[in-house]
Amino acid sequence: MKLTIPAFITGLAIILSVYLATEAYKNRDRAGDSIAVTGLGKKDFKSDLIVWEANFGRKDMDLQKAYAALKTDREAVESFLNERGIAAAEVQFSAVSIDKDYDYQYDDNGRRYSIFTGHALRQRVEVQSGNIELVEDVSRQITELINRGIEINSPSPQYYYTGLSDLKIEMIASATDDARVRAEQIAENAGAELGELQSASMGIFQIIGQHSNEDYSWGGTYNTSSKMKTATITMKLKFGIE
Repeated sequence: MKLTIPAFITGLAIILSVYLATEAYKNRDRAGDSIAVTGLGKKDFKSDLIVWEANFGRKDMDLQKAYAALKTDREAVESFLNERGIAAAEVQFSAVSIDKDYDYQYDDNGRRYSIFTGHALRQRVEVQSGNIELVEDVSRQITELINRGIEINSPSPQYYYTGLSDLKIEMIASATDDARVRAEQIAENAGAELGELQSASMGIFQIIGQHSNEDYSWGGTYNTSSKMKTATITMKLKFGIE
């Protein structure tokens, strides 16, 4: 029995459709064979820069007297730092801030009024140095200035690392190697071979104090209160499977 041309074309179309659908299914499965892993880069390091600041001030009804007293205090602070080995190039004084202070009270009718109590002048001194131990020691001796009658106070020093760019590159390489090792192990356990890298993305760069219980942040944590720090970074890699 002879097939008509339309019937032949229809049959051929069906066979071709089945073939194409089969190949598409096979290719879909092949494309889906991949491994996604996350590698960790971690490094402990010591800060190489310390930043310490202190604030001191004077108050007087007479502005000129307040400024003269503040100038004397500044000279005393400069001498204090110089005598203990802090280089002049590592010391920076801010501009003097001037405020008028008032005491607020109420009269017998409950109306609020102010009384001028004097001009309050303040100045900040900041020390930036690579000699961390020296500046730490000097910061602990600040009470000597208080004993001289200088109204000075300071928070704890802050610690930084100047080689962060190089450190980050080193850690990215470490995290990438860690991710590849994980992927190779997974592929081996599955009886397959690791294929080409399909994608890679970097996670958040975090710096916390060593042996601390600081929480990691989605936006990245950058600890400045600890001299000894731990940096971490993650790399997410996706490999094909052969």
